[in-house]
Amino acid sequence: MADPRFFKNLGPFTLAQICEKAGIDLPAGADGSRSISDLADLSGAGPQHLAFFSGAASLREAFAASQAGACLVPPLSSINGGKRPEAPAGMVVLESAAVAQAFAAIATMFYPDHSQPQWQQKDAISPDARIGKGVQIAPGVVIGAGAEIGEATRLGPGVVIGPGVTVGRNCEIGALVTISHAYVGDRVVILPGAHIGQPGFGFTTNGHDYLKVPQLGRVIVQDGVEIGSSTTIDRGALGDTVIGEGSKLDNLIMIAHNCQIGRHCVIAGQTGLAGSVVLEDGVVLAGQVGLGDHSHVGARARMGARSGTGSAILLEGGVDYGGAPAKPVREWAREIHALSRLARGPRKQGKDD
Repeated sequence: MADPRFFKNLGPFTLAQICEKAGIDLPAGADGSRSISDLADLSGAGPQHLAFFSGAASLREAFAASQAGACLVPPLSSINGGKRPEAPAGMVVLESAAVAQAFAAIATMFYPDHSQPQWQQKDAISPDARIGKGVQIAPGVVIGAGAEIGEATRLGPGVVIGPGVTVGRNCEIGALVTISHAYVGDRVVILPGAHIGQPGFGFTTNGHDYLKVPQLGRVIVQDGVEIGSSTTIDRGALGDTVIGEGSKLDNLIMIAHNCQIGRHCVIAGQTGLAGSVVLEDGVVLAGQVGLGDHSHVGARARMGARSGTGSAILLEGGVDYGGAPAKPVREWAREIHALSRLARGPRKQGKDD
């Protein structure tokens, strides 16, 4: 569900209106006058919400347990194995040949102004912003309506705090940092040039063009986090992107929409996490690690420099990994050694052999 601090919901709409917007047929027996008030992901949806199910195996349990009043689903023929989990009682199943496109159209119906923050103020610092005691504001700072800045926080030159954003106490926000659609905890350090809360890289194609999927989530930065220079953290598509308590992020890191970073993780420079990656507590990623979408790294795992995964890969916790695709580091080292021997070719035999 989109946070009303950041997004204006134009709903509710009826099922009939939603189906018309998405270009799909109202299911037989469904009540076209049924009201849908908002959008939500499968796990967070209630009877008044519309969700969507892509057909991915990793989401089948969530679909079967969802309490959504209506749900966009792909045709059975497009689901691997040709079998869709049985829909929960009370859910109206809206079948679409292009689920992502249908959802994008419906999301734009509810939230037409979903991309950049709406700035409706003349002054650099909105009179509606709440500024705590002892806050230091450098030249060129812009603070939007409804934003909140906690006590003793320092804002460097050129910082932009978007409407509705909250920043906790005793934070240090470096020059030219931008923060939108986000809640930032206490004692957070954000170094110059970082950008937090911009729309995620969410697109779907109709075969000849790319359509933007509205990004309606937030970024949650918990207490004691440090975020390096020029690091970017996208907000969630429907849920939140979360940076756990005490985690430390280096410079030039890319965190995509809906990633979940646990507590006290350490991520080195030029690492990239695709959408919906999960790092459990205490994970360490060395420089230039790349993780594909929906990958999951267990607690206290460590990944060596330039290692990585494809999509939806599970790496067990407490293990050191290397290489791409990532493998336990000793296995990876043996393979590298074996390849090196093969590359050298067979040893030349002596005259007496």
